[in-house]
Amino acid sequence: MSTEQTSLIESDNKRKARKGDHLRLAERLTRNPVQRLVELAADVLHEAETLARDKVFADQAAKLRNLDFARGIDFYDEVIHFETSLIKMALEQTGGNQAKAADLLRIKPTTLNSKIKLYKIEGHG
Repeated sequence: MSTEQTSLIESDNKRKARKGDHLRLAERLTRNPVQRLVELAADVLHEAETLARDKVFADQAAKLRNLDFARGIDFYDEVIHFETSLIKMALEQTGGNQAKAADLLRIKPTTLNSKIKLYKIEGHG
């Protein structure tokens, strides 16, 4: 293929891309204003939910105890404390629904249930 043919093909492709951009712009302009408001409201709601979850996480993280390295740390006690805190936070977030909390923690519901029993976590329902 000659350089001239390649140049013509590239030029044609660019023209088609620009035409597609105009169509997308026209599509956006012709959308119903109510639909745009609904989409905007949904985006705002999603952002508010994310911010609320982040605040809950920050509040819970602030409650975590500080580690005293000078005294030494019991690794297994810290793991238990950490898992218990995460499980409680997930249960609070899901209104005590263990299946949803397990999804949130990305573990199986049976694993979550066994940890709740093992750690004797109460007040989750």
